Amino acid sequence: MLVAGLTGGIGSGKSAASACFTALGVPVIDADLVARQVVEPGSDALQKIAAHFGQDVIRADGQLDRPALRRIVFDKERERNWLEALLHPLIRESILDTLEALDADGHPYAVLASPLLLETDQHLLINQVIVVDVPEQVQVERTMARDGIEEAQVRQILAAQLSREERLQHADQVLDNSGTEEQLQEAVKALHPVLLALAEAESGDHD
Repeated sequence: MLVAGLTGGIGSGKSAASACFTALGVPVIDADLVARQVVEPGSDALQKIAAHFGQDVIRADGQLDRPALRRIVFDKERERNWLEALLHPLIRESILDTLEALDADGHPYAVLASPLLLETDQHLLINQVIVVDVPEQVQVERTMARDGIEEAQVRQILAAQLSREERLQHADQVLDNSGTEEQLQEAVKALHPVLLALAEAESGDHD
């Protein structure tokens, strides 16, 4: 089965692009969702996080307090490295299990949507890189409107991510999302047969 990695910077519209693939019947694995599942209440990972960072990062309902944890790790590289060393292997294992199940079900291709696709070893799980691309100013405006945060904070997040140029250098396919939702849907529809053909070639190589 072909695995297409879908990525893009904050505010680029990964979720909107994922929804377009889902509408076409393509299975989409959302790495953000997997990242939440591995730290659900009662999970081994959540207990380790609480033991390491203290109970302040656990909300009253037992869920991980993501903003509190983000504040701790964002500017402390050692703490961020500790957290990534714990979570990234668990996320990868969960994604692999899902991909194997989808392959067994006979899907020609699946999409792995991940903001950190190129920054982590998740890129080793894929055959194609699809980048959802918009100008940086559009990213800033959309993120401010969506998350209700200041421009300075958005720019801080952007600075911590791969630059637009670096991301595009890795792209096999680019989805321009600077237009309307309808235009994005049309772009995904146009890309769908391309990926199906690549998937068919991929399976032919393995026969």
